Amino acid sequence: MVAEEAAAHQRLDRWLASICPDLSRSRVKALIKQGQLTRDGTAVRDPAEVVRPGARYVLTLPPPAPAAPAPEAIPLAILFEDAHLIVLDKPPGLVVHPAPGNEKGTLVNALLAHCGSTLPGIGGEARPGIVHRLDKDTSGVMVVAKTEIAHKALSEAFARRDIERTYLALAWGVPAEAEGRIEAPIGRHPVDRKRMAVVAKGKPAATRYRVLRAFATACALLECRLETGRTHQVRVHLAHLGHPLVGDPAYLRRLPAASSRLPPDLRAALTGFPRQALHAASLAFQHPMTGERLAFTAPLPGDLEALIDALELMQM
Repeated sequence: MVAEEAAAHQRLDRWLASICPDLSRSRVKALIKQGQLTRDGTAVRDPAEVVRPGARYVLTLPPPAPAAPAPEAIPLAILFEDAHLIVLDKPPGLVVHPAPGNEKGTLVNALLAHCGSTLPGIGGEARPGIVHRLDKDTSGVMVVAKTEIAHKALSEAFARRDIERTYLALAWGVPAEAEGRIEAPIGRHPVDRKRMAVVAKGKPAATRYRVLRAFATACALLECRLETGRTHQVRVHLAHLGHPLVGDPAYLRRLPAASSRLPPDLRAALTGFPRQALHAASLAFQHPMTGERLAFTAPLPGDLEALIDALELMQM
């Protein structure tokens, strides 16, 4: 389109929106910022730029993104599967659901490929029903619904706290009590909205823990049982207790003094661990259709097992 004299002194985004009735001004603005507009063959990225009469403008509309995640052949460790649900052992590094920045290579993409045409779907769409999530870098047992009725029943079971979940966590330091219960409300961090925190007006949250192994005073392997299911609950509660997880990028703010007394190679392995040392070790629930009680466990992933083995050797 060639800009007419009457368009002089108008903002590009306002002018283009006026002559492209199918596009909102916000959409036009976004397209310009993405480099989809050219003026006489040169890209223009400033929506506030003034229209130049006589110049030829070309606005390119990129093809629409798929409405649903695409199936991807990603290997899965299936622990159980029937017509209603799937239980799997999620590896660390696998994002559960597509989101901006992680549109591909997720668990949902993998499940769509794995189930294929056998997936009845949720809400009229052929998609798996995610009833709970594990963080990208947390490994372990997950259950996913394949049908609407299973999704509803499992979601209600989680809400009633009828699902038993146990995590294994490698934390810095050793709690003073060998067993305990952390009850502290969790909500968004008041400053850093990407993190959670113990806050007065947060949602009720409770975690029971038990020390399985203490490695001198440097680290402890903890068994954590969730009474509630808040975002980052184990990570936030243990950090609040003063024992953040090894490798936790969000909640490990400083290394404990005990770390300085570790052998250099072991200290380097612990401080260089690239993710939070957290594993969803077991999951137990009642099958939503048959009523049968199902219980599953998943072994520690190789990287975390090797780290614990190194700590074990230190004890010898």
